[in-house]
Amino acid sequence: MKKLLLAGMLGTSIFAVSCSSVNKAATAQNQKGDFLKMKGDWQIVSVNYDKGYKIKPFDEGADAQCFVGSHWRLIPNNWTGAYTLNGGGNCPAVTQPIKFEVKNGNTFMFKKIAAGTKAKQNTAGYTLTLVSQTTDQFSLEQDVPFDGENVKVVYNFERAGMK
Repeated sequence: MKKLLLAGMLGTSIFAVSCSSVNKAATAQNQKGDFLKMKGDWQIVSVNYDKGYKIKPFDEGADAQCFVGSHWRLIPNNWTGAYTLNGGGNCPAVTQPIKFEVKNGNTFMFKKIAAGTKAKQNTAGYTLTLVSQTTDQFSLEQDVPFDGENVKVVYNFERAGMK
């Protein structure tokens, strides 16, 4: 009788663990699916932050407003892409290859890839949070340190095409 009870408890435990693993895998797959919707060409249509600060994101030496109109290509099947600043005025013309990844379903991390280097050679990068997403737009939020505080910067993207 004890062996039967023990076998029953063991079977229940294995079933509970396997269901938990299946649920985690399904959740991860759904989250990955959400980021696969980001595949394609995007344009930043606005950058929102407290205008009392001078924000120069992603170490480009350019004001945050230079990113308005920038083109981003995201290729989730190999987690590569690039962004291009158009230039003009006080804004530089820049095309920057990137390698990105998604963690925990809402964390978008990317690092710039310098010419002649491999992604694994660069350990520094940027972390943003996905705050909203539809088929044709999404928003990423970044905490930028400034004088011991964090300034929240929101980048609003709209789909520019699928390629």
